[in-house]
This record gives sequence, C-alpha cells and structure tokens, in this order.
Amino acid sequence: MTVKPKIDPLIRVEDKLYQNRYQVDAGRPHITVKPHDKPSPALLALTRVCPAKCYEETETGQVEITADGCMECGTCRVLCEATGEIEWNYPRGGFGVLFKFG
Repeated sequence: MTVKPKIDPLIRVEDKLYQNRYQVDAGRPHITVKPHDKPSPALLALTRVCPAKCYEETETGQVEITADGCMECGTCRVLCEATGEIEWNYPRGGFGVLFKFG
C-alpha cells in the first residue's frame, strides 16, 4: 500500500523556492541578455514566465536579467532559442542553485 504525502494548499511556490540556496558568482553571470533596440515577444514573455522572476522590463522598454536566484530550468533558453537574444551557460563549478528538495 502506497501512502501519498499530504499536500499543504497554503504553501506557495515562492516559499519552496526560498528554501533553495544560490551561490552567486559575482561579476560572472551565467545568463546575459544581448543588447536590443526592441525586445522580441519571446524576450518580453520571460518577464512573465521565468519561475524565478529573474527577468524584468525596464522603464525604457529593455529587458534585463538578474541571474541571482536563477533555477537553471532552461525556460529562457527554450523561449529565446530562435531569437538568440540571450546567452546562456551553466554556472561555473560551485556556483548557481543548490536545490534543497532535489
């Protein structure tokens, strides 16, 4: 007989993400947004779909990233693969996200 774990409906995704650790590689982000005059729809979508909320649109209409806290899920890679507006690499060894729950 398999026992299913109890799911607490009051726990938010943000609460779970807060429990992960992130080792920042100061001055060497593993993701950069390439300079652009006007962001593509895919790049703008990242401001809404990035699970770690790393992307944001500035007042001037540019999209910027703060890679601190990136979960390295690859959503931005998939979304912007055709446009080439971001440069994505894995963090150097010892840096990046350390998931508490696997």
